[in-house]
Formats: sequence, C-alpha cells, structure tokens
Amino acid sequence: MDDPGLNKHGIKWDDEEAGRPQRGLRRTHSSGSMSIRSARSRREVDPSIALPIQYRTVSYQIEDTIQKDVTAQSRAKDAATKELSSLEWHIISTDEALRRLSASMTEGLSNEQVARRQKEYGRNAPSPPKSHTLQKYFGYFFKGFGPVLLVGAILVFVAWKPLGEPPALANLALGIVLVAVFLIQAAFNMFQDWSSSRVMSSIKNMLPEDSMVIRNGVQTSLEAQELVPGDVVFVKAGNKLPADLRFLQVSSDAKFDRSILTGESLPLAATVDSTDENYLETRCIGLQGTHCVSGSCIGLVVATGDRTVFGRIAALTNEPKAKMTTLEKEVLYFVVIICSIMLAMITVVLVVWGAWLKKAHPGWINVPTLIVDCVSVAIAFIPEGLPIALTAGLTITANLMRKHKVLCKSLKTVETLGSVSVICSDKTGTLTENRMTVTECTIGTHTITVDGAEDELELSTAPAIAGMVTTGVDQVRAISGLCNAAEFDAATMELPIERRRVFGDATDQAVLRFSERFGSVHHLRQCWQKTYELAFNSKNKYMIRTFSMFRKDCLKATLSENEANVFHTGDTLLTIKGAPDVLISRCSSFVNNAGDVHPFDDEMRASFENVKNTYSSQGKRCILLARKVIRQDELQHQSGTGQFEDEITEQAKSGLTLVGLVAIVDPLRPEIREVVSTLRGAGIRVFMVTGDFALTALAIAQDAGIVSCSSSSVHDISALHRDPADGDIKLTESRSSILISGPELLGLNECQWKTLTQYEEIVFARTTPEQKLRIVKEFQAESVVAMTGDGVNDAPSLKAADVGIALGSGSDIAIEAADMVLLESFSSVVEAVQYGRVVFDNLKKVICYLLPAGSFAEFWPVMTNVIFGLPQVLSSFLMIIICCFTDCAAATVLSYEKPEADVLLRRPRNVKKDRLVDWQLVGHSYGVLGMIETLASFAMAYWYLEKNGIPFRVLWFSFGNLPDWIDPVYYAEKLNEASSIYFVNLVVMQWFNLLAVRTRRWSIFQHPPALNKETQNLYLFPAIVFALSMAILWLYIPQLQSVLGTSPVPVEHWFLPFAFGLFILLFDEVRKFLVRKNPNGLIARLAW
Repeated sequence: MDDPGLNKHGIKWDDEEAGRPQRGLRRTHSSGSMSIRSARSRREVDPSIALPIQYRTVSYQIEDTIQKDVTAQSRAKDAATKELSSLEWHIISTDEALRRLSASMTEGLSNEQVARRQKEYGRNAPSPPKSHTLQKYFGYFFKGFGPVLLVGAILVFVAWKPLGEPPALANLALGIVLVAVFLIQAAFNMFQDWSSSRVMSSIKNMLPEDSMVIRNGVQTSLEAQELVPGDVVFVKAGNKLPADLRFLQVSSDAKFDRSILTGESLPLAATVDSTDENYLETRCIGLQGTHCVSGSCIGLVVATGDRTVFGRIAALTNEPKAKMTTLEKEVLYFVVIICSIMLAMITVVLVVWGAWLKKAHPGWINVPTLIVDCVSVAIAFIPEGLPIALTAGLTITANLMRKHKVLCKSLKTVETLGSVSVICSDKTGTLTENRMTVTECTIGTHTITVDGAEDELELSTAPAIAGMVTTGVDQVRAISGLCNAAEFDAATMELPIERRRVFGDATDQAVLRFSERFGSVHHLRQCWQKTYELAFNSKNKYMIRTFSMFRKDCLKATLSENEANVFHTGDTLLTIKGAPDVLISRCSSFVNNAGDVHPFDDEMRASFENVKNTYSSQGKRCILLARKVIRQDELQHQSGTGQFEDEITEQAKSGLTLVGLVAIVDPLRPEIREVVSTLRGAGIRVFMVTGDFALTALAIAQDAGIVSCSSSSVHDISALHRDPADGDIKLTESRSSILISGPELLGLNECQWKTLTQYEEIVFARTTPEQKLRIVKEFQAESVVAMTGDGVNDAPSLKAADVGIALGSGSDIAIEAADMVLLESFSSVVEAVQYGRVVFDNLKKVICYLLPAGSFAEFWPVMTNVIFGLPQVLSSFLMIIICCFTDCAAATVLSYEKPEADVLLRRPRNVKKDRLVDWQLVGHSYGVLGMIETLASFAMAYWYLEKNGIPFRVLWFSFGNLPDWIDPVYYAEKLNEASSIYFVNLVVMQWFNLLAVRTRRWSIFQHPPALNKETQNLYLFPAIVFALSMAILWLYIPQLQSVLGTSPVPVEHWFLPFAFGLFILLFDEVRKFLVRKNPNGLIARLAW
C-alpha cells in the first residue's frame, strides 16, 4: 500500500478483504467512540495481552484522519483509523457481501475455495507477541537473589585483589563459586521458563474453539482457526465470535456483549442492515472476541486473524507486567523480613568492627576479612533455594493440574482454591451429565412413557385407543420438532437416533430426539416455513417460533382436526416451549388424549400442576409445549419487522393451547456423591444454585448428597426471621438445610441473609443470573466462594466469585468468565482444591527446611567470630556450598511431596490470618531445629579442637592472640578440619531434617518416603546423594584442600551426626504424635 503510516505498522489490507473494488482510500464522515479496556481470549493473545494506552480511550473520529500529528502515538492512531475507514463490509448489502466473497448462504464455500483462501490468508489466529529476548535473558540473571550473588562475588574478588595483602586464594575460589552459582541460577530460571512455556502451549490447545459453519452445503463443526473469509457461521447465545462477521440473519433478541473491546456494559442488539457509517459502531458487524448473550444469528466471515479489529489492536500491543500472586506476595513478605534482619546483622558487624575491633584488636579482622564476613552473613541469611523451590513448585503444580485435565488461567486460582470455604454449584451440566432424555409425556389426563407410546403405536389393535394415542402423541411430537433450535448433524443421519450427533443445547437435543422417534423432523420442518424466532433465555424461560404453512402434508399431524380444517395459507402457527410455571397461566385450552381441543378449567389446571410436581419431585425437568393459531387478519405487520415481533410477543401472552408436558431426565454425574462428600470433609460447604423448580432441585440435591436430611426436615423461608431479635437462630442440627427460591430472595433483608449464610446445606431454586450474582456476593462477606457453572446465565456469578469454575463442555462466555476450566470430570475440583492446599503446605516445608542450617547455623560462626573473638569455625566458602548446593537440591525436591492424608480433612485456610511464615514456623525452625543443629555442630567442632590440644578456654575472647605453645601452622590445619566437621555435621543432620519436615502432622511410618505410591517421594534420595557428593568433592580432593581451606573429616565425625539427626527425627515424631493425639492441646497450638 502507498500509505507510509500503514506500511510502518506492517498491516496489509487487500481489496477483497476490505470489501471494495480497486480504488483509493475513501473517507467517510461519522463519529463515534470506542473505549477499549481489555482484550481477553483463550488463545495465545490472552490473558497477557493488554491494549496500548492510545487504544484505551480512543475516539475514532474518522474525519480527523487527514490531520498530521507530531507525536508517534497520534500517527499510530491515525493509521488505525485510516485502516478502519477503508472497510465497507458494513455499508454494502448482504447480497453484495456474499457476491464479493463468492459465497452462498445455503452452500457456504467449497473445499477448493477454502484451500485457496487458507493459503492466501493463513490460519484464523493472532500472530505471536514480541518475545523481548534481551529483556527476558536479563530477567533470567537478575531475578530473585541473582543481584545479591553477583554483588557478593564482586566484593569477594575485590577482597582478593587489590585489597588482599597477600591475596588469599580462598577468596578467589569463593568469588568463582559465587559467579558459578549466579550462572547456575540463571540457567535454572531459563529451564523453568522453557518448561512453563511448554506446559502453557500444551494447555492452550486443550480448549479448541469450535464454530458451526456451512461448507459444501452441509452444516459442520470446525475449529475457529480453520475459518476463512467467506465462511457462513451460525452463532447462538453463549458463543464467542471467532472472527469479524457481517450479519446475514439475526433473531429479534440477538444481542452482543462488546465490553471486551468497547467497555460498554450493556449488550447491543444485532441488525442485518447498517446502523452507522463507522465500522466500529455499526451493529451489522460482529467483532471477534465479543460474546452473543442472547438470541442467534448467521454471519459471513469478513476478516480473520490479524486482520480482525481485535487482531489489529493486538498487533500494536505490548505484554503488560504480570501481577504478583498472593503466594508470591507471601514469599516476598518473608524475603523482605529476612533481608531486613540480614542488613541489621551486617550493620551490627560493621559497627562492632568500626567502633571496637579496629581500635582494640586491629590485627584480628582486616578489611578483606570484613568484606568476606559481611558477604557470608548475607549469603547465610538469604535462602537462595527458596526462589528455585517456588518456581519448581509452581511448574510441578501446573503439570499435575494439566494431567488431571484442569486448566487454571493463573496461579492465583490454585492458591485461592486452597482457601475456598463455599462452593455454589449450578445443576444442569455441572452436577448432572447434561445428557438429557425425554422419559414421559402427559397429554390431557394421559401420562405415558416414551417406550410405551411407541409400543402402543406399533402393537395396539384397538382403533379407538390407537387413534387416541396417535393423535395426541403426533401433536406433541410436532410441537417438539418445530419449536426447537437443535439440528441433527447431516453426516450422522444414518445412525440410530441415540447415536446421532445433535447441534444445540441439551434440552433441545432431548426434545428433538423424542420427536424424531415418532417421525422425520426434517420432513415436518419442510412443511412449515419459519417466520420468527425468540430464543430461550434464563429470564423469559421459554422460546417462541412462528411458522407459515409451506405444504399441507403435516397439517393434520400438527393441529387438531377442527383447527386443521380452518387453517389457511396466510395464517400463522405460534409454537412455544418452556417452563410450566411461566406458561400455564397463558393457556386457555388444552389438547386431550384424542387430540381434541377443550377449555382449560381449574380442574385441568390442578391436574397439570400435580403432574408437574410429580415430575419435579422425581428430579425430572418438566417442559410445557403449547401452540396458538393466529389468523391472518389478526396481524397487522409483515414478518421480519420489529412491529411483527412485538405483535407475536403480545399474542404469546394469552390464548395458548397446552399440547402436553414432557419429562426430561438428566442423570447425575456418577462421581458427584463422592465429590460432595469429600468436599464436605474438607470443611467446604456445597450449595446448589439452579434455575429449575424447587422440588426438582431438592430431589437432585438429596441424590447428590448436598442435602442430607429428608424433605420434611428441610427449612423454608419461614425459618428466616426479619427481626434481628428473633433472627439470632442457633442451628441445632449438625447439617441444617434450607430450600429457597429466587423470587423469595428478592424480599430478604440483611438479618435474613445473615441467617441464611449460616446454613450448612442450601438449595437455591428458580434463580435468575442477577440472583446468582447476589448469592455469591452475600457469601463473600464471610467466606471464600467458588462458583461452578457452564451456561450463559452463570457468567456474571462466575466472574464475581473468588474462583469461577467452568466445565470444558460449557458455553464460550462461561469459560471466558471463569478462572478455572474442568476439561473432563467435575471430580477434578477435588484435585484442584487438594493441590491448592499442597502448594502452600510444601512451601512451608521448604522454608522450614532451609532456615535451620542455611540461615541460623551459618550465622552464628560469623557473630561469635566478631563479638567473642572465637575463630570462624565454619568457613565462608562452606557456607556458600550449604546454601547454594547441598540445601538447594533437597529444598527443590520437597516441592514434589504428595498431599498428606489429612490435607482434605482440615478446615480451609484463612487467607487473612494464616500466613506462609508465622511465629510457629519461625519458632520451630530457629528455636528448635536451628538450636539443635547449631549447638551440635559447635560442640563437634570445638570438641575436635579440644582433643587435638587446642582447648576452648584459650580461644574464648582471644581475638587471634594464642598462647606461644600453640603452633600457628598446626592451629590453622586443625581449624580447617574443625570447619569441615561443622560442615559435615550440618549436611548429615539436614538429611534427617529433610525426612522430618516432609509432614506437618503425620509420622514417617504413616507417610513413608518410599514403597508407597500414595506418599513416596523418590527424589529425596538423589538429593541426599547429591549433598553427599558435594561434601566429598570439596573436602576430599587434595588439589582443592589447600586453596579452599578444607580437609578430610575423621570417620567418627561422619557417624556422630547420624545420632544427632536421629534425635531430630525422633523428637519430631514425638511432637507429631502429641499433635495428633490432642489436636487442641498446647503442642498443637505451637505446631507449625
């Protein structure tokens, strides 16, 4: 293209895609605003892509495109505006749009056309974002404790040269090791990033976005990425638009939520004709990424991939900074505290040296030694293994969740799941299989099973009975097939009805299969021409379809004999299907067993109410089928107009003929009872929130275990007192239950809501999306709430909940709103809650393991050296080896620990009170384990010196002034050996500490590290071997000993630490036993 502004951004728009013949850019005069706030998609663009600042409040004033702005930001804005102003898909007619793309509304595209356009336009997917390679690699080196290690290495090199007089080789070696650790940490970060990216790339393909498309005249389901310009796409409520579409047909109630792009909170109605010259403002264009919240439509794909509005915006964006998760904040909180203590201790060392040692004992600590001491304190206090263990833990958790077919959009989801105390679950498709089947139908006073109806039709020889059943069933079957948005997949029509693939929601599928059992629905629909459709939604709770007669073949099978005789060509047949409680009051007549129409009196109304209640009490969904014949002279407007739709809506309010009731069974998922029981054991209350009838909801809740008492013991709204004085009710039953409906929720006051939220078992029936949202918000006042659902009506509450959980089989809009998606079984929610708790548990174990040796026991040799004049009994070099090698490996493998047996028997974590590092953990790590390891190591080191003729009394406050009878060379040799003994003592004791901290409450015999697949962590043993090999490497290679100041350790000092380690293990076993025996005792309150 000639425009330099467009070339600059590398966006090309060819003439076919722009929807216009060859000519220059044309400026159209229109004004409008497009506030773009966020772009979220399940594809690679989302969730990390955010819009650049110039698009957040951009007003697309098309007439301003010719102006020349000085800033680059304005030029980019103008370029995008010109690109949009050149499009004409919204201005031309639908026929012209089809012609330009060589497409047909009935035939779609041919295979040859698709292949050619896929080659020309590529896949319908956004280009990957910029990689920011330099920034990424910089982060590998300088995230975490990298800067501390690098600064420490530089200071140690300075202490070696030029400050060292003479230069100490040990300092050179220490500096080299610090640099090596710095590089190893960067390499590990690189590996973790690669590993996480691999996990996410595999997860991203676990939720393919399917679209209903016409190809070669056949309706088929394709992945959204396979779409090309010219494809004809079917869209229904809950779908996310896979590409930019020009609408060809829309239902009267078709509305789209554009808030993802425009920020507008209210859904906009879709139209076939253009409503604005601005491409972004017109309602005849559906923009990729927006959701259909009601109705249905057919659209023509006019742009795909980077050529969509969403794609153009994404192409100009940068990745935002990822927000810290709550767990990362906890870790940061801990690190800040540790670093503050570290800086305070270094300050103490510097002050003591400057104010006292430098004057009183000038030869004791020189500047190079002081620098190394300060670096030693820093390295000792900072748990270098923590960031590695945290990253490893998160990657491990992501892999485990993926294996259990659970997709978490962020780590925050997993963390929050660990503290969830209330789960509000939708019924249909979540607790049930969403595999509905019609089992019975009621025609007048006659109730018959589906199999029974078939048998009577085939086997009955009594003409009267056969005629009665045939006539009544035929009319029910006709309305079931006509007032139905589901369609059979043409490719599976040869299969038995139960095995055919059906496009549509579960209720429509069940009713369609029922209708097909008694005759061809395809033939039935060929006889009637649809003139209007109002799709089912959770507010109306019904759907409407109107028809004009096309052929007379099915007239007598659809209507009663008298109605069929007087039905004329211009008349309209209104069919309606929905909830009996909404529609039964609109009925003035009913069809009896023989298929005749009779007035609908109070007796029949009571009869149908009883049938509905019977179905509901059996856990069956009840659907009412009705019709109405509207004479030609009763309608003043033509179909397709807004006035016609208003007339139909008015006609549907009264005068309906009740054709029959059908009962639909939706089997409970087989795992639900166990899932509910497990969640209850974990201290989580599980409630049902559904749009179904109260009796149906209660029956299924009892079957699922959500309600554990009999129906007679279940409370109703009368148990919720309005007066606060009377409202302080003590729920005497351990699992007090209540059943409450949506309309009743509207009148609850604050006192009643407070009482309601105290119940253990609640069933919310006949709820609207607004009421579901209110329920979530009320429980969030005192609890962490998870909401599960799969429908359009669940989306608001899914988004508002602390954790929104959608099923992979759910609607696009529900999946988009959720934080977590269960790709297979609902039982995965148990695994998710479990691992949410395990992540937190394992990180506590890592910290409890790292603090005793890697922080506490390393700090005191430096402090005793500075304050008490004792020799530094653990060399700075060996401190680094413990922190960065021997302890790091073991800390990392703790992230692989399996859940403890009681992890789902504890109460949920209180996010406000239960900190990652609390006083109990610090007390146990420093006050118990740290003290034992430090005292034992000091004792072994000084005992060895005592045995070799260097008594402790001559070292105390000596500040390097030794008696003449101690040879300095001999003293230095023995001090190196004592330092190595201190090192070995810590390394070996940490092996036993590793086995002790694996569990917080359970014995090592109840949770063994091997020989039990449920508890084993075989990575522990390689970690121990690694620590041993590190000790041998640095202590037993002669070439390193003289440089590093290390020495072989006498054999007895390898075995003595085993005794101390066994003491730690036995001490902890006794502590855990007391905690288990008396969970409310003093020891339990002190336990970490």
